[in-house]
Amino acid sequence: MSERQQPGAPDDGSASRPLGATTAHAHDTVRPALVVGALGVVFGDIGTSPIYTMQTVFNPGDPHPVPISTENVYGVVSLVFWSVMIIVTVTYVLLAMRADNEGEGGIMALITLLRRHNPKRAARTAVLLAGLGVFGAALFFGDSMITPAISVLSAVEGLKVIEPSLHELVVPITAVIILVLFLAQRRGSGTVGRLFGPIMIIWFVTIAACGVRGIAGNPEILRALSPAYALDFLVGRFDAAFYALAAIVLAVTGAEALYADMGHFGRRAITRAWVALVFPACALSYLGQGALILADPGHVSSPFFLLVPEWARLPLVLLATAATVIASQAVISGAFSVASQAAELGYLPRLRILHTSESTAGQVYVPWVNWLLLVAVLTLVFAFRSSTALAYAFGMAVTATITITTLMFFYVGRWRWNVPLWVLAVGAVPLLLVDLLFVAANGTKLLHGAWLPLLIGLAAFTVMTTWQRGREIVTAERQRREGSLRDFVVRLRGDGALTRRVPGTAVFLNRGKETAPLAMRANVEHNHVRHEHVLILSIDTQPVPRVPPEQQIVVDDLGFADDGITHVSARFGYMETPDVPEVLRRLGPDATEGQLDVDEASYFLSKIELRSGTRPTMPRWRKRLFIATSYITADAAEHFCLPRERTVIMGSDIEL
Repeated sequence: MSERQQPGAPDDGSASRPLGATTAHAHDTVRPALVVGALGVVFGDIGTSPIYTMQTVFNPGDPHPVPISTENVYGVVSLVFWSVMIIVTVTYVLLAMRADNEGEGGIMALITLLRRHNPKRAARTAVLLAGLGVFGAALFFGDSMITPAISVLSAVEGLKVIEPSLHELVVPITAVIILVLFLAQRRGSGTVGRLFGPIMIIWFVTIAACGVRGIAGNPEILRALSPAYALDFLVGRFDAAFYALAAIVLAVTGAEALYADMGHFGRRAITRAWVALVFPACALSYLGQGALILADPGHVSSPFFLLVPEWARLPLVLLATAATVIASQAVISGAFSVASQAAELGYLPRLRILHTSESTAGQVYVPWVNWLLLVAVLTLVFAFRSSTALAYAFGMAVTATITITTLMFFYVGRWRWNVPLWVLAVGAVPLLLVDLLFVAANGTKLLHGAWLPLLIGLAAFTVMTTWQRGREIVTAERQRREGSLRDFVVRLRGDGALTRRVPGTAVFLNRGKETAPLAMRANVEHNHVRHEHVLILSIDTQPVPRVPPEQQIVVDDLGFADDGITHVSARFGYMETPDVPEVLRRLGPDATEGQLDVDEASYFLSKIELRSGTRPTMPRWRKRLFIATSYITADAAEHFCLPRERTVIMGSDIEL
């Protein structure tokens, strides 16, 4: 029989760590190293947007090209600056990142807050918003696939500026770089951040200096900082401005990664890095590129690389390549966080999650997600072969996710902080109008690649909602079959003829102490035996790196101190390996109603075999999808360090 997790999750004694397990004190003090680490992980995506944003806006091959003129250049630069200011600085840094779930950020954190604190009178609205949130999280997975492809491609394409004959090497070099990046993920985002942080500091200083060089050639471009130019462009030349928004959105890609990665480094470190270095550097780069295009419209083909003298272009290409690798890291880390939280919320099965930091619970590595992203990213690179082709697909995932996040944030803010409705409307209406304008503009690219992230998002949304629904069905049926643990113990005690005692120790892993383990019930009802010593063991992972030994074990005799049946709750920190045999060796005979034979103990895992039946619970295709998804679950015996030769899997079938 297979050893996958039971979809009644979490099972086999695995209690998921609480949502937002980042300890609050982890980020109270903002250490410089934490800010450097954040620069190396969080800002890569948004920090490399200047490479391709301006050239995409004025791309002559665009289905809806924006004409190059003095007014349009001023309007585009102003619109880029104020879009970043409104969406990233206001919506995310100042507002959304305050709505954290015990340190964790991102759309899944907002869903958790909705589910945890939802007022009963607004239950239907909250369910609808939670559904939108799941779709937003699904779109983020699409973003996580497209970002590494477009970012690294855009940087390596700088080789064509230096030597056009090198264009054939762009795709192979990009593929090799992406492969190395994903192979490095197992080292953890903290290690990667320390490595990448200094590189990103050099990157932001460099693009700021390049921007200043461009501005020095035409200081008049500084007038674009006035919002009047952005408004004039939107109102006076709405047709050009509307289509330009579909490319201008590239300037805010990575905003959701800032929020999703909050559990890795904390709000303060991310905020300080953004305000002090990232935003000023990006703004100077956009202004410099605008000045360069004004001086010579022919520079629109690659304004970022043409900002520097010819001798400096190869070093800039190499630095840009390193920076875009880091850009990919931002969304990859965000995808790990989203997948981890989705599994905890019950929208994905229990995945194998490795914690890579003793000081920050949010730093995780999810192998299954890592390899899935690698295959998807390489497929996109070989299929689209250029950053321009991918740019059409990029904006839709970003704008839809941002809009959903904004909507959910203001709903959460209404009841979490008791903000008056009129104050909420003053902030929410203009921000949502901006978001929806971007969504509408990107809708014009639907036939030119914008369908791709929607398709990816729809597929991920279907998997997540199917798992959540199937899990509810299986959990309800499982609880019905398990019944009350205490009632089961009373029954065993009162009916001596029901079973006979056999020598030895049996350990049953269970989700808690409310219900009887299916394996134990099956052993009694079918084999009519019970062991001399029975331990029902639950594993509880705490939001701390390590649990002190004196706090690790809690014993409950379940009401009777002489029947040989004991419940043990073992608490582990998120950096500890839940070694079940080692825990049992620390239990004395007084705690377990007799001496345990740990070296010969048998371990029983409750298991449910799923079958697609005729019950009208879900459509047949969703039942098959749910069963297929269950096979990616982490192996429980390996996770809990159980000796396989003494591990028995028992349970029953459940028909969906």
